[in-house]
Amino acid sequence: MNIVGIFVGAVAFLSIAISRYLTIKGEYYLSKRLWVGFLFLGISLLVASLFVDNDVVSILLGILAFNFLWGIGEVIEQEKRVLKGWFPKNPKRTYNK
Repeated sequence: MNIVGIFVGAVAFLSIAISRYLTIKGEYYLSKRLWVGFLFLGISLLVASLFVDNDVVSILLGILAFNFLWGIGEVIEQEKRVLKGWFPKNPKRTYNK
């Protein structure tokens, strides 16, 4: 019996949930400039996935990489959601419309 697919699927699910949480909290505390960090992490994880010999680890790094790369757009959109009132504003920050 091979449970690698279930394991990879569970990690993909958890990484999506965690990256969503990081998007919301990161925009609240750091602003949409967080996208630069997401870009750096995404590219770093992609490069790391190319050089790892273990297939499962390489797959997991690739999943994480693309979650962070997708998160770039989500961080930018999160600021728009805040301005619409869907999420709370950070009172210590000014928002540009």
